[in-house]
Amino acid sequence: MSTPSRLFDILHHRVRSNPIDCALNTKIDGVWEHTSSEEYLAKANQISRGLLELGVRKGDKIALISTNNRTEWCIVDIGVLQLGAVDVPIYPTITAEDYAYILNHSESKYCFVSDQEVYDKIVSIREQCPKLEQVYSFDKIDGCAHWSEVLELGGETSHQPRIQAIMESVRPQDLATIIYTSGTTGTPKGVMLSHHNIVSNALASQQRLPLEQGKAVALSFLPLCHIYERMLIYLYTLSGTRVYFAESLETIGENLNEVHPNVMTAVPRLLEKLYDRIYSKGQTLTGLKKKLFNWAVDLGLQYEPYGQNGWIYELKLKIARKLIFKKWKAALGGNLELIASGSAALQPRLARVFTAAGMAVCEGYGLTETSPVISVNDLRDGNYRIGTVGRVIDKVEVKIAPDGEILCKGSNVMMGYYKDQEKTKEVIKDGYFHTGDIGHIDEDGFLKITDRKKEMFKTSGGKYVAPQVIENVIKQSIFIEQVMVIGEGQKHPSALIEPNTDALNTWLKENGDKELSLEEMSSDNKVIDKIKSEVDIANEQFAQWEKVKKILLTPDVWSVDSGHLTPTMKLRRKIISNKYNHLIERIYK
Repeated sequence: MSTPSRLFDILHHRVRSNPIDCALNTKIDGVWEHTSSEEYLAKANQISRGLLELGVRKGDKIALISTNNRTEWCIVDIGVLQLGAVDVPIYPTITAEDYAYILNHSESKYCFVSDQEVYDKIVSIREQCPKLEQVYSFDKIDGCAHWSEVLELGGETSHQPRIQAIMESVRPQDLATIIYTSGTTGTPKGVMLSHHNIVSNALASQQRLPLEQGKAVALSFLPLCHIYERMLIYLYTLSGTRVYFAESLETIGENLNEVHPNVMTAVPRLLEKLYDRIYSKGQTLTGLKKKLFNWAVDLGLQYEPYGQNGWIYELKLKIARKLIFKKWKAALGGNLELIASGSAALQPRLARVFTAAGMAVCEGYGLTETSPVISVNDLRDGNYRIGTVGRVIDKVEVKIAPDGEILCKGSNVMMGYYKDQEKTKEVIKDGYFHTGDIGHIDEDGFLKITDRKKEMFKTSGGKYVAPQVIENVIKQSIFIEQVMVIGEGQKHPSALIEPNTDALNTWLKENGDKELSLEEMSSDNKVIDKIKSEVDIANEQFAQWEKVKKILLTPDVWSVDSGHLTPTMKLRRKIISNKYNHLIERIYK
């Protein structure tokens, strides 16, 4: 059977070779609804036929906006792609104004939404989008057409030969999707990815994920509108992995214990929260149980793969896994073996402790513009090194520019930015995509990221500071939820910090003090001194000009909804700086 070359080929390949009963699984009204590979394809064909009846033609744009991952999203995705049409996934959490911009810029003809919340935002800007012909919803919403209407339009199977003929006309190099980067600054850019871009990335990435054909189970919760999770859905289809969609970020713990997955993807922020929760719970133990817990954690934080720490360490680790770490694993479903981490820099301690616990955290690296994976760790065959993002995958070439910037060439590199040749030329030069990230490749071929080129700043003394590196070390403190290092053109670096209220309130109670709200903490001298002492510990790792000299605690939670973070949990530095400009002025007055 031929290798898939277009995205919809992957599902057809699965149905022909070895279909599975529970390919896609979504929880509806408390019950898991299972969709087989055959049903997945049959409904995708119906969507294709229905959209054809609605006048959708090759190259037309169809928007998709969903607050959670769900089976319907995947069905519509394949249905759109089989027509040679282009889907435009949109982050649900962006503003209604951004919805309008993307819908107009992409000239989307139809839009599929998940629920009332998204629909209301669409209604608020509908008059601003003259080319948007109709909105369909996955949930039943008063006043909104339901997606089943499109399925019904495509119910006549005698029209399938027309779909087949259109599919045959779709080339691997044709545009498949436009993904608007949420970005940390500026207007969203529409990243154009072809079928070949994403298929080649899924095939190459599959070689790094040890998934047993037809037997693995995955929990999916990172947004499908992001190319990272979406590419992995195609990869899961390739490998016959059963995909369960988490209901929400809040229900991940519950869903893990219902589904018992072997694999899931994560962003570092989630792993930080999981670790902090487990660690805090461990600190409530007493006597020998607490001593054993802390002994196991300390052991885990020293972890090195392939027995590098010697046989005595491995023996201790075996004991720690039996006594302590098996409980960690049980809390995350019991079968979890692999966590693929991406989107932002991962603290090495998290890779160490989770991998020591028997759940290998394999950090990778990529961008929307690279479909997305450039490199990734793999615990097999010596392809794993903590503190790096792994070796470069097949069909991708990486070189380091004289200034340290990572340059990438390969079948995964985007076609360009939609309607923006100027910005495309800025980032693709001499065949290489300029990532904007700084890094190096070690003597064994492992890629290490050190910072974002645009985020590095120079102090008034002329010294360069890489904020991400410092932030990653500071965030190792359980008392610190978020941190942003500042200091462009100033005498020294400083930091804005969101305190971890749970950890601090536990510490306050242990010291005989009352609990405080986040707002109260931001001005409480005892809390400020505690956070400062944590920052001072982190400072020991840095040169004099890199040390954070002053801190200020923010009185509110940093979140996606309030604009502090991108949907993939990266800091929006410009927005945070503007929001807390009055605090920054206090630091440097």
